[in-house]
Amino acid sequence: MNSLMKLQQKNWYTYIGVPFVVGVTMYGVINHLLQKKRRSTLRGKVVLITGASSGIGEALAHVFYGQGCKIILASRRKRELERVKQDLISRKVAIQTLEPVVLELNLADIDNMYLFVEKVYGICGHVDILVNNGGVTHRGSILNTKTDVDQKIMFINYFGSVALTKAVLPKMIERKSGHVVFNSSVQGLISIPNRSAYAASKHALQAFGDCLRAEMDQYGINVTVVSPGYIKTAISMNAFTGSGDTHGVMDATTAKGFTPEYTANKILDAVVNKKNELILSQFLPRFAIFLRHTFPSLYFTIMAKRANET
Repeated sequence: MNSLMKLQQKNWYTYIGVPFVVGVTMYGVINHLLQKKRRSTLRGKVVLITGASSGIGEALAHVFYGQGCKIILASRRKRELERVKQDLISRKVAIQTLEPVVLELNLADIDNMYLFVEKVYGICGHVDILVNNGGVTHRGSILNTKTDVDQKIMFINYFGSVALTKAVLPKMIERKSGHVVFNSSVQGLISIPNRSAYAASKHALQAFGDCLRAEMDQYGINVTVVSPGYIKTAISMNAFTGSGDTHGVMDATTAKGFTPEYTANKILDAVVNKKNELILSQFLPRFAIFLRHTFPSLYFTIMAKRANET
């Protein structure tokens, strides 16, 4: 009997186990080679990244630069942008690279976006990929958040990205080519207590991105909306409180989040694969999204309990 069982196990492994393992391995190898080939199409592309002085933006600069892209680093902190530029130049990359460009940009200054883009065109001629990554977050209840904080966050996170995108679009349409990326948040899909201003700005960005995708299809312009969950950056440290002060605390959930490098590589692949959206999150935020759309009453109860506990 034992001999028969051993023979059956051996046959199972020979006729099912081995082909399965070989098939999975071959799929992984082929997929890796195809992805590498797709990434090679980025070589020489002009990529404008906002919020490029740290966090996800800085990591995005590295992954696109590693593919031979012409990187335009934009944010308010010019000294940090120069640091990122030097870090890029000092890298040893196997392919030919192009010198990054540093340009100061305040996303809240929406009236000067066309002037900023003209400056970009004067240096690079056009923009192939616009990554709207810059933004700020918020910690505070609705009752304790000043209206000017709501306005400031909406201007930076939403109106700034919208104004920059509108300034870049005409030349993309003229060339019938381009890709616009919005770095939203899982809170663009769901809301949690004490994040009202941030969640509202990301909800708005999500809606704008969905409309833009539909309208730009006829021009061959792709739109990707990325919804990250917890990412290990200084975003919670730099968050606005309800009074407008700096939060100055690294949240435990943020500290345990995905690395910016992992996040940037996933976004890069979403661009080369022309994905419409990417939810890049741990289990709990994904489960919350599922609850919100499938069992909304249960989700609302859980969020109310959470709000009452804070």
